[in-house]
Amino acid sequence: MSILILNAGSSTLKLALYDRDCRLALSGLAEWEADRAAGALRLSDALGRARSVALESAGPGEIAAEAIRAMLRETGAESAASSVRISVHRVVHGGEMFRNSVRIDDRVKTEIRRLCELAPLHNPPALLGIEAAERVLPGVPGLAVFDTAFFAALPPRAFLYPLPYSWYTEWGIRRFGFHGISHAYCTERAAALLTRPAEDLRLVTCHLGNGCSASAVRSGSPVATTMGFTPLEGLMMGTRCGSVDPGILLHLLERGLLDPVRLDLALNHHSGLLGVSGLSSDFREIESQALAGHERARLALEMFADRVRATVGAFAATLGGLDALIFTAGIGEHSASLRARVCEGLECLGLRLDRDRNRACQPDADVAADSSSGRILVLHAREDLHMAREAVRYLTRPDAPQRPAGDAPRSDGRY
Repeated sequence: MSILILNAGSSTLKLALYDRDCRLALSGLAEWEADRAAGALRLSDALGRARSVALESAGPGEIAAEAIRAMLRETGAESAASSVRISVHRVVHGGEMFRNSVRIDDRVKTEIRRLCELAPLHNPPALLGIEAAERVLPGVPGLAVFDTAFFAALPPRAFLYPLPYSWYTEWGIRRFGFHGISHAYCTERAAALLTRPAEDLRLVTCHLGNGCSASAVRSGSPVATTMGFTPLEGLMMGTRCGSVDPGILLHLLERGLLDPVRLDLALNHHSGLLGVSGLSSDFREIESQALAGHERARLALEMFADRVRATVGAFAATLGGLDALIFTAGIGEHSASLRARVCEGLECLGLRLDRDRNRACQPDADVAADSSSGRILVLHAREDLHMAREAVRYLTRPDAPQRPAGDAPRSDGRY
């Protein structure tokens, strides 16, 4: 029996096959840009052996279907449908309706489609992946796992903005939070590494990649997070600005210096590390150029680290202390210098980095000094594994409530 995982992004589709014991058998990556008439599925098995399979279909939906078929053929299964027990799909935005993972039906797809307005780069590809799996695997149940679901537990004081309250009740303006699958996995993994129940821990989890977010987690549940109504808020990112003075945006619009379309493009695609450095959104290139003496690259690194460090401090105060600081995702896992920059000055919180352990780190690892009262963990991002575990929980208790009572859709279709 296999669990099929699909993580559909704006330009790539990540796939994985797990068994019921959550052991990875096969993973794959396919590109599906809208203008691509053909592509390749890059496969890697549990031993790290890689190969590439040509995909000839046109259009993202058909590429997804062909990628699923090609991946299942690699398993030698006589029948794709008989070899897969459940397909699991990452959906970035679940609004207020979806507070945990749910079995996919027509109503669920309708609600995901309604939320495309709030996640235009992510929810539409997720629907394409869902529909492709339904065509290839008729009768096989699908499970939607939402990035926003982990943050359904946020209290009103954390998810509301200090705006007119009617903006929430009438228009659904609130903090949703994102990267929730990653933050949830890190919470579970940290508890296992520290051999302590998650209920006993105060954690700050930092998901640092091209997109960046941090969360404060107490007793296994989030109490604060940096991303908000959209993934644009919070930390400085690869091409996104993160939090800025909204007065700047009003100033640019009122004076006609930018229109809404160009402003959106600037904030989401030309800001962050790229905007400050003027070089790239790739953290590795910016680090390299900073070492070579590029002043704006150095400035971008300093700004990035400063904002992460400030958030760690603020969240530690929110939690009333810190048992562990967690770094994950591409930058968090692979940049020892970034981790060192962030941890400078955090000794006041009881966090002391061991420089040698940090430089030699291979996730999953504790890079804190022996004298540190709080641990500093570097964790490999495993959203796919968390999704597989969600599938096992569902398969074990398929009749259990999958959608706790939440706020109903508002009359205008928003949440």
